[in-house]
Amino acid sequence: MADRKVALVTGAGSGIGRAAAIQLSAAGFALGLLGRTESELQDVAAEMGDAPAKILVADVSDEEAMRVAIESLVGEFGRIDVVVANAGVNGVWAPIDELKPSEWDDTIRINLRGTYLTIHASVPHLKAAGGGSIIIVSSINGTRTFTSPGATAYSVTKAGQVAMTQQLALELGRHRIRVNAVCPGAIKTSIDENTDIRAREKTEVPVRFPEGDIPVTGGVAGTSEDVADLIEFLASDASRHITGTPVWIDGGQGLLR
Repeated sequence: MADRKVALVTGAGSGIGRAAAIQLSAAGFALGLLGRTESELQDVAAEMGDAPAKILVADVSDEEAMRVAIESLVGEFGRIDVVVANAGVNGVWAPIDELKPSEWDDTIRINLRGTYLTIHASVPHLKAAGGGSIIIVSSINGTRTFTSPGATAYSVTKAGQVAMTQQLALELGRHRIRVNAVCPGAIKTSIDENTDIRAREKTEVPVRFPEGDIPVTGGVAGTSEDVADLIEFLASDASRHITGTPVWIDGGQGLLR
C-alpha cells in the first residue's frame, strides 16, 4: 500500500465525481471518496470491489469537517498525490435583482469556498509526497459561454475556479504540484435536477445554433466518463508538463455560444 498513489475526489457520490473515482481506482489509485451522502459513497466503494477506498463524509464548505476528513485519509493511506476538486452546485439561476443574497452566498460557499478548503487542507500533504496533481472541475459557463439564463452566481464561481487554477499553478510549481481545470459543457449528470431556475424569460437571450448544438456529437450531451478520461490523464504522469491550463470538454458547444 505504501507504493500506491492516493487520490481524493470530492463530490464523489454521483456524476463526474463518481466516474472519476471509479476510473482512478481502476488505474491503481487508492481513493478518498468525499461527499455529503454516505449511502452514495458506499455505493461507489462497492462498485470498486476490493480496491482500497476510504469514505469521507463532509461538507466541502466546512473548514473543520474538511480538515478532519483529509487527516483521516492520510491516516489511512499515508499520503495524497492527486486532488480532484469536483464538488459543486448549480444553485439558483435568477435575474440579478431577484437573486437573494442568501442564494448568492450558498453558491459561492460551496463552489468557491469549498474548492479553496479542499486545496488548502490537501496541499501540505501533496508537498510532503514530493508533488502531485490538482484537478479543479469548472465549467464552460463563466469561462467560455455566458448564455445560461440567470446563472450569474454559478458563472462567477466557475470563472473564479479557473483564476485559482492559474494563480496556484505558479505558486505551487516549485513544489512539483500541477494545477489544471476541466471545463465541461453539457454532460449527462443529475446536477440539472438540483438547479433552481426562476424567471427565465427575464434573462434568457435567444441563441441560434447550427443544426446540432454540440458539433462533435450532433447535439448529444457528453458523459461523466468522458470527463473522467480527461481527469485520469491530468492525474497521470502523461500530463507531467501541463499546468495552469483550463481544458474545455464540450464537443465544441462553447464555440457556438
